[in-house]
Amino acid sequence: MVQLVDSHCHLDFDKFDSDRDQVVAAAQGAGVVAIINPGTDLASSRAAVRLAEKYEIVYAAIGIHPHDATTFSAKTLSALRDLASHPKVVAVGEIGLDYHRKYSPPDVQRKAFAAQLELAEELNLPVIVHNRKASRDTFDMLDTWLSERRAPADRDGRREPCGVLHSYSAGTDWLGRAIEHGFLIGISGPVTFPKAAALHQVAKAAPLERLLVETDAPFLTPVPCRGRRNEPAYVQYVAAAVADLCGVSIQQIGEQTTENAFGLFPGDRKPS
Repeated sequence: MVQLVDSHCHLDFDKFDSDRDQVVAAAQGAGVVAIINPGTDLASSRAAVRLAEKYEIVYAAIGIHPHDATTFSAKTLSALRDLASHPKVVAVGEIGLDYHRKYSPPDVQRKAFAAQLELAEELNLPVIVHNRKASRDTFDMLDTWLSERRAPADRDGRREPCGVLHSYSAGTDWLGRAIEHGFLIGISGPVTFPKAAALHQVAKAAPLERLLVETDAPFLTPVPCRGRRNEPAYVQYVAAAVADLCGVSIQQIGEQTTENAFGLFPGDRKPS
C-alpha cells in the first residue's frame, strides 16, 4: 500500500463531529500515515492539539487564519506560544493573507501574519501559509521575513524548506520565487479537476522534492468524490492525479511527498 501524508486537513471542524473516529480509521486504511491539522483561530488550535493527543497519526499546527485576523492580539500570541510547547505541534499555521473574502481588513491581516512569522522563527517551526488573491503582498512579506531572520540562500539561490504554501493557487508565475524562498508546494483536490489547467502546470513544473499532497478537508473534495464531504482518505486521489501529470508512479509520489512532509514537519515519529 502507498504511504501518504495528508499535509493539511481540518479534522477539528464540526463536519467530522459525528464520525471522526471512523474518518481517521478510513484514512489509515487508505495508507495515510500522518495528518497535519492546522488551527484557524485560538479555539481551533487548541482543538487541533487535543486531536493530536487522541490520534497517533494526527499532528497539530497552531495559528490564526487571515479570516480571523481581527481576533489576533498580544494575548492570542502568548496563548499560541504556550500551545506550541506541545510535542505534537509541528508548525505555525494556518497563517497568511486572503484578499478574496476580506473577512478581516488587509492591514489587519498583514499585522497578524507578520507577528506569526516572527513567532515561527522564535520557535524554529515551519509555517503553513494561506495565500488567496494576495500573492504580491504574501511574497513581499515572506521576502522581508526571510532576508531578516532566516539563513542565507545557498549557491543556487535556494533555501532549506521553511514552510508550505498550502493549496497552492498562485500559478507558475510565482512558482520559481516560492521554490527559491524554500517553500514546499501543497497540492490539493482541484488538481483532479479536468479544467484546472493552471494547477496542472504547477504540479508538472514543481520539483518532486518540493511537493506535498493535501485534502484541505472538509473542503475541496477531489474527483471522483465530488459532492461529498472531503476527508483525509481522499488524499490518495490527489496523489494519483499528481503522479499522472508528472508521468511517474503513485508509489513514487507517495514515497517522495511523505519524505518531504516528514522532512519539513518535526514530528516525533516517522513511518517505517
